[in-house]
Amino acid sequence: MVGLWSKNLFMGMGFLGLLAIPHEAALAQITSPAAQAVLMDYQTGEVLFCKECDAEVPPSSMTKMMTVELVFQRLKDGRLSLTDTFPVSERAWRQGLTTNESKMFVELGSQISVDDLLKGIIVSSGGDACVVVSEALGGSEEGFADMMNTRAAEIGLTRSHFVNSHGVAEPGHHMSVRDLAILSAHLIRDYPEHYHYFAIPEFTWSNITQSNRNQLLFRNVGVDGLKTGHTEAGGYGISASAEREGRRLIAVVNGLDSETARNAEAGRLLDIGFREFRNYELLAAGDPVGEVEVFGGAVDTVPVALVNPLHTIMSPDARRAMTVTLSYDGPVEAPISAGQEIGMLTVSAPGKPDTVVPVVATQAVEAGGFFKNMFLGLNALIAQTGS
Repeated sequence: MVGLWSKNLFMGMGFLGLLAIPHEAALAQITSPAAQAVLMDYQTGEVLFCKECDAEVPPSSMTKMMTVELVFQRLKDGRLSLTDTFPVSERAWRQGLTTNESKMFVELGSQISVDDLLKGIIVSSGGDACVVVSEALGGSEEGFADMMNTRAAEIGLTRSHFVNSHGVAEPGHHMSVRDLAILSAHLIRDYPEHYHYFAIPEFTWSNITQSNRNQLLFRNVGVDGLKTGHTEAGGYGISASAEREGRRLIAVVNGLDSETARNAEAGRLLDIGFREFRNYELLAAGDPVGEVEVFGGAVDTVPVALVNPLHTIMSPDARRAMTVTLSYDGPVEAPISAGQEIGMLTVSAPGKPDTVVPVVATQAVEAGGFFKNMFLGLNALIAQTGS
């Protein structure tokens, strides 16, 4: 009789490789005063903590990471070079003159290099520099916002919509902190040759020197990016990334009431992530995970293994309580081909959803031939008669 079979395989395994399906592993004991917060492992994209992380909220100047992405993309594919220059229009020059918005202090009618504009956007958080870029690349602020939305969809930002390049609050302009974390990881991964801009400590333009708004850069805690933001509508926020001992985390917080609070909270979440979570290597691709019973085959069982490496992130406490189960509809009828998917492996641990990945036969199994099948048929008949 064919049915669902399962076997509890092992507990507390070690670590290896990458799991292709990220999932959430939020610890109940983590809390945050931020209105929205997310802590993400850079390598896997796994979310370690989420508080309202999918809420669509004003992203303030963290918007500028998307503006920078479009510049980085064009630098990478050769459409731009760092020495190219863009003109400063009156609209760009006036940006922020009547508000508290940060400025690079561009000069009306001047030409500014892409290199300096990137510093003005990232280090000085200049909204005026953003308008220079948006007009040069999109023809207008509105045209550039359309480009931002198209590009956001391409890189997987599902809860973002842009109306401008600088983040001044407008109806319909929003992001989630999860999207901000995804964008941060994308910038780090896809543009390593330009990521250093986010760690530049200060920038001088028009004889005005401005320090990088990301004060975590100066605290020797491994932070090397990315971007701060503030609006009355959204509060104070920051997307910060840190690397320690070869491991990178990204923390995004928003909706706090001061610069001090946003820096403290992002730093605290990063500390928790590095202290409380570990990368655990479970299985390499091809590692055997058990045997599946075979019906009507030349052999009675077939070994099964994972196609892809299996790796997860959890606390040491969760690892100690972890269980791994092999399940399949079986016995599986022969013939079976090598690589045929014939079951699922489920990793369960407290505080996180199950991880479920397919397993495949590691070798082919031929049908058992006339006499073996006749024997199996007689056994089945006897079992049926006895019931």
